Amino acid sequence: MKIGLMGGTFNPVHLAHLRIAEEARELCALDRVLFIPAADPPHKPLAGEVPFARRYEMVRLAIAGNPAFGISDIEGKRGGKSYSIDTIASFRAAHPDDRLFFIIGSDSFLEIGLWYRFAEIFRSCGLIVVERPGCPVGDPLAALPIAIRGEFVYNDAANCLEHESGQEVHFMKGCPLDISSTDIRRLVATGQSITYLVPPDVETYINEQRIYNECR
Repeated sequence: MKIGLMGGTFNPVHLAHLRIAEEARELCALDRVLFIPAADPPHKPLAGEVPFARRYEMVRLAIAGNPAFGISDIEGKRGGKSYSIDTIASFRAAHPDDRLFFIIGSDSFLEIGLWYRFAEIFRSCGLIVVERPGCPVGDPLAALPIAIRGEFVYNDAANCLEHESGQEVHFMKGCPLDISSTDIRRLVATGQSITYLVPPDVETYINEQRIYNECR
């Protein structure tokens, strides 16, 4: 099987997340995309300190009914900082015969040299890099950390980087839905509607649990 791993705080999950997962699934013919809420993201503080269980439940509600989407609580169970390489290694051990693809935004890709054990990520799985607003990847090879740049060649026809391990880094134009979790939290806090920004069940859950009402 070909499995996409899509991590994030999902604070909250919204329609652009779902569309990105669907476009990534189609681009690389993935059999399944697993959403992986972060328990304790290492790169930035979690806005509003929304518990893992609530963010997990919002994702569960958002993907219900789509057989190609799944969810994992691996980072909530593991505890500590949610380092991507640890999550990838766990999935690699559990699915040794499957092809894994890690789905990240272009903003994260451009800073991946700052990530914990980043070089191992490229040897452990493929990547699908989704272009984020204002963060184009102009020259894929030049965007790589210098320390590992020599391990790649660029395949212009396939628009991907090929790693010496056989793994690939694919580049995908950004989802046209310009939706931000930050904006959704702000709208809820100011009493405005988030209809058509998140799935209906997620909107109901946010309102019933009064999540983000105090976020400013």
